[in-house]
Amino acid sequence: MKRAEFDVIIVGAGPAGLTAGIYVARAGLNAVLYEKLSPGGQAATTDLVENYPGFDRGISGLELMEKMESQARRFGLRIEFKPVDRVYSSDGLHFVRTADGEDNSARAVIVATGAEPNPLGVPGEDALRGRGVSYCATCDGPLYRSGKVAVVGGGDSAVGEAIFLTRFASKVYLVHRRHQLRATKSLQDKALSNDKVEFIWDSVVTRIEGEDSVNSISIRNVRSAKERKLKVDGVFIYVGRKPNSAILDTEVRSDQKGYIITNEHMETSVKGLFAAGDVRSKLLYQIATAVGDGATAAYAVEKSIAG
Repeated sequence: MKRAEFDVIIVGAGPAGLTAGIYVARAGLNAVLYEKLSPGGQAATTDLVENYPGFDRGISGLELMEKMESQARRFGLRIEFKPVDRVYSSDGLHFVRTADGEDNSARAVIVATGAEPNPLGVPGEDALRGRGVSYCATCDGPLYRSGKVAVVGGGDSAVGEAIFLTRFASKVYLVHRRHQLRATKSLQDKALSNDKVEFIWDSVVTRIEGEDSVNSISIRNVRSAKERKLKVDGVFIYVGRKPNSAILDTEVRSDQKGYIITNEHMETSVKGLFAAGDVRSKLLYQIATAVGDGATAAYAVEKSIAG
């Protein structure tokens, strides 16, 4: 059997991957972390993080991720900016193929590739992402105290987060393309009975506007085709989310949405293959839980390698 080139390969440099990197580097394991773009993942796009412990005045997502990267490098973690095309297993080893065609083997792999929200795909969305366009009310809701925000969607996530946002915003507009919500009845009842929530039925957002930050959205009624502009301070988009798990070229147990299922040690159904952060199936998708996942996965890898 071919000898492993690394003890562990980490794929993804978000909060989970960088935390795993810190732990494996401190443990003296021969490790490499691959990241396709820049460190931080979705967390780096958050303008202000107020619910991560240790920063009483909050910290920008980008700065927090830069600190994590710096800490990982200080412990000697090797970070290479290469997209990963494939993760597969053969003859007791795990292999990671990068976009340049290079195959590297390891005794263990930690997949920390995160998940991506489905975009609306309308003008202004990309330009104002992190500056009023958000995909996480738990992360950014407190920034809109006494403001007006729009939530786009009609499922459990959209309705649940709209209710959550009423803790801070003075008005929450829920924009849904149908005249009936898809959320569970209990969530619907809560939203419909909340005076701060105003429903905009049979409508879609066609444009998000603003210069330095969001100041309005354009809405089209799908029945009448009439358009109007709505003044808002922020837009929260919940039209689905997908895990970045397509690189896995092996039979790994996952849930109906494609999120990887792990045990409490972050082990997948394939021995030696671990998953951490937003790519795995769990209750809460936050920086804090991703960090915990990364630490747990790294510790489990260390113990498995030690025998």
